[in-house]
Amino acid sequence: MTPDRTPWGTELFGPVLPGAIDTRDAFIGGIVPFSTVDWPGQLAMVVFMAGCPWRCHYCHNPHLQTRVRPHMGNWRRFHALLHARRSLLDAVVFSGGEPLVEPALPQLIGQARDMGFKIGLHTAGIYPRQLTAMQNHIDWIGLDIKTTPQRYDALTGRRDSWVPVASSLARILDSGIDFECRTTWDPMWLPEAELVVLGETLANLGVRHYAVQRCRPAPDQPPTATLSQTAHDRLSACMTHFEVR
Repeated sequence: MTPDRTPWGTELFGPVLPGAIDTRDAFIGGIVPFSTVDWPGQLAMVVFMAGCPWRCHYCHNPHLQTRVRPHMGNWRRFHALLHARRSLLDAVVFSGGEPLVEPALPQLIGQARDMGFKIGLHTAGIYPRQLTAMQNHIDWIGLDIKTTPQRYDALTGRRDSWVPVASSLARILDSGIDFECRTTWDPMWLPEAELVVLGETLANLGVRHYAVQRCRPAPDQPPTATLSQTAHDRLSACMTHFEVR
């Protein structure tokens, strides 16, 4: 795929700004009422926001790439589940797509926090300024580090796509927010030796929690590859917590 020439100074879906935004207009693409894996150690509801400017080749949620307005039922379901699960769940995780494209995200987060939920965010690091604006309202971040810097454009289909990711990582490290970095690993796009170098580079920057998520051709199919013991040992040695999923 030829990388898109849209410069990263352009906000493809508009900036995330504070203000009186009606959350009923939010592009909620789907909800998982109960999850034990989307925020390690927390029982969470996962809310998937529609829209993402990238076109990663192994994306498992391609239906969430475009900003197509879903049925109002997802918004009603979001609010019903918030009320019904206040005593049952620890947290709400906002995922996607890329949740930071959603202008109503601050309001959705505020509604969940007001009910006592902790807030998790899955992001690819595409919008560092929006991430900084939201960081005081987020308790944990799962940051996708998709590949090595030189391979980013080929994977995402967008020019200079590593630039905002590097900025987001630096901002998260400075913020003190609890987070993990995760790499969905497909050896067709990232050889194992380069994956190890990537993990060690992240450790040198200050990352202490890292997960390798083995790529699956489809959610119900087995992973395409297995990490070698040597690679596992090297990544474990440089992280406080490392796991393969």
